[in-house]
Amino acid sequence: MHDIPDSGILAAQGIARLAEAGAILPDSPFAPDQIQPASLDLRLGARVFRVRTSFLPGARSVAACIEAFVLHEMDLTRGAVLETGCVYIAELQEALALPPDLSASANPKSSTGRIDVFTRVITDRGAAFDQVEAGYQGRLYAEISPRTFPVKVRTGSRLSQIRFRRGEPRLGDGDLAALHAATPLVNAQNPSFQGGIAVSIDLSGFDGLIGYRAKRHTGLVDVDAPGRHRIADFWEMLPADGSGGLILDPGQFYILASKEAVQVPPDFAAEMVPFDPLVGEFRVHYAGFFDPGFGFAGAGGSGARAVLEVRSRDVPFLLEDGQIVGRLVYERMAERPATLYGSGAGSNYQAQGLKLSKHFA
Repeated sequence: MHDIPDSGILAAQGIARLAEAGAILPDSPFAPDQIQPASLDLRLGARVFRVRTSFLPGARSVAACIEAFVLHEMDLTRGAVLETGCVYIAELQEALALPPDLSASANPKSSTGRIDVFTRVITDRGAAFDQVEAGYQGRLYAEISPRTFPVKVRTGSRLSQIRFRRGEPRLGDGDLAALHAATPLVNAQNPSFQGGIAVSIDLSGFDGLIGYRAKRHTGLVDVDAPGRHRIADFWEMLPADGSGGLILDPGQFYILASKEAVQVPPDFAAEMVPFDPLVGEFRVHYAGFFDPGFGFAGAGGSGARAVLEVRSRDVPFLLEDGQIVGRLVYERMAERPATLYGSGAGSNYQAQGLKLSKHFA
């Protein structure tokens, strides 16, 4: 694997070389659009298990944990409905045989987070969710827990994505400020740099709306059926009322948007991370990866906002316009992707404002 660049986030062509070298072992050939500019979509395999509890394997294999906690098994080759409030473990089609200097991290795909499906990748003997240790050899599994809508999935459905990383490519605050000075990353006049660049909430309105609140007791969402679900069947529109605030109801799920337009230059990748868990009783953004070219004018993305998936916890909580809700951390790419986000297949959210997932017409 001498031709794979030495450090940084692997671009699409690096991921392809990794697979050719045998470090990614798919059960079936990759789909044409499975490799994204800075990540690889992960596909569900043939089986999913409903289990009675979430878990981290620790010293055990995932298979041993499934055997200990399984309630029943379902065949995904025929499709299956995953119910809200339940925990499932699915086999993934991609296994890994990573070299000792290559690690990986996973996140839900944007479309997964926007329908409130909580999913995270686990590995044999894993001590953390969504983290793959350098040199890992083994299968990957996905924990899946729909929170708001029941979902239909099948073999080949893609809920998660994985990034491959060499070294420590994350930019410190000084380097991030210098990059912003050269190529503005957000359109804020005086952005905050503290463990990333601050992102705030926009409650002033987009064409008269500040966001969407998910309805309860809806039909199911077929994750492989883009554009086939009526917005009115699943969402309540939240009109802008001029108050500049929104009280989050406990247990409700909201789609909101950032006040800042966000840009990810071609030689970098970004990820949304929580601002501070002590700031408020809410969770923002299940799906945190932003590919190179997101919001980049050269790839047709000028003015793109970060769409925020927001869920209140145990008490009502007041969000106010301009409140910081997350931070974008940036990492250097090992090489510039051959195709930027927005320039090829799978770029459903380039130049987005307030936008629901691709499933809704």
